Amino acid sequence: MKLVGLLLALIVGLSAADKVVYVYNWSEYMPDAVIKQFTKETGIKVKYSTYDSNEAMYAKIKTTGGSSYDIIVPSTYFVNKMAREGLLAKLDKTKLTNYKNLDSKLLNKPFDAKNDYSIPYLWGSTGISYNAKTLGENAVKSWSDLWNPKYKNSELLNDDMREVFGIALKVLGYSANSTDAKEIEAAYHKLKELMPNVKMFYSESQKQVYLNEEVSLGMNFNGEGFMANEENPDIKYIYPTEGALVWIDSLVVPKGAKNIDNAHKFINFLLRPEVSQAISEEIGYASPNKETLKLLDEKARDNRMIYPTDEDLKNSELQIDVGKSLEVYEKYWEMLKATN
Repeated sequence: MKLVGLLLALIVGLSAADKVVYVYNWSEYMPDAVIKQFTKETGIKVKYSTYDSNEAMYAKIKTTGGSSYDIIVPSTYFVNKMAREGLLAKLDKTKLTNYKNLDSKLLNKPFDAKNDYSIPYLWGSTGISYNAKTLGENAVKSWSDLWNPKYKNSELLNDDMREVFGIALKVLGYSANSTDAKEIEAAYHKLKELMPNVKMFYSESQKQVYLNEEVSLGMNFNGEGFMANEENPDIKYIYPTEGALVWIDSLVVPKGAKNIDNAHKFINFLLRPEVSQAISEEIGYASPNKETLKLLDEKARDNRMIYPTDEDLKNSELQIDVGKSLEVYEKYWEMLKATN
């Protein structure tokens, strides 16, 4: 009887272990209601933890091999980088019946030409947020405005190496994806000139920093700008004249994942139009789901902070992998952070 009891306990334990999926995602990037709905429908518990930068996520996955997580959400070029380094598992699209809902315009991008490793989750931009009550309406129009000495110690920059260098490169007239060492060095020197204006490097919950008036202006993810504007209409989000930085965040499965079937179930759930709608409307990022666009309320669909016009995206650039030039960026990034 004791043996039978032990066997039953083992079976129950294994069954419970099968009913879990470990998700490692950006902060404030998935509504709790979505997670609860998935668990209610499937019985699979979502163990959810967060990071505040691609670099932090990558370092952890690189160290652990990804065995602690079943789904992670890297941005654009990190998909290519991690796949190339053998850190990602190929997806089984036969288990993703809702893949057909995705907008073809957001598929087959250079960082994953056949979407073998990644499924678009949300897409958006990095532009500028500013407090119109403090600075005045239309006070800021371009990345170059951030260098104005009157904004000393009042700005936020994303804690993201490529994005920070991207704005300096664009101000200098170069591509945000430059692989030219001299251009990257020039961007570093340009950013050094900006440091007196920078109060913090921060990516985790940017809306709160603006709402608390800890900063007056700076870089911002559009969704954070949207959420801040919802609470305080004086917080504006604009697309800089030099061009915004555009990105796609994707759902991927680490090579060492232990609950791969559950990961596919969760990804497929997130691809349902009404689920993607709930995500987009609550956190203010654009859905890659073409069926979702038909469901969005007018307020979300017509909000340019979430769904920019072609004019808004003029001169914008999608981040791509810069290969070995990343080492150049990393060298100057460390030097820049040391001066802050």
